[in-house]
Amino acid sequence: MSGSRSSSSRSVNVDSTWSKKENKLFEEALAHYGEDTPDRWHKVSRAIGGSKTADEVRRHYELLDHDIKLILSGNVPFPKYNTQGAWN
Repeated sequence: MSGSRSSSSRSVNVDSTWSKKENKLFEEALAHYGEDTPDRWHKVSRAIGGSKTADEVRRHYELLDHDIKLILSGNVPFPKYNTQGAWN
């Protein structure tokens, strides 16, 4: 046994980089595997090609869910865009 398995969420790389393709596959897998799906995070992990662990997938979802809740609650200020732009 290598001892590399860990049930601690501290072993998850919170700063893990997700490509556009991985994010798209993640979104599609979430739509396919609903909240009541047994072993949901393992199935989502496999659906994005196994490049992320089930713990990384779950954490990515938790961060996304947190961000959405902040936006919906109005706690995220609207960005101040440069209205002049580079084209004027």
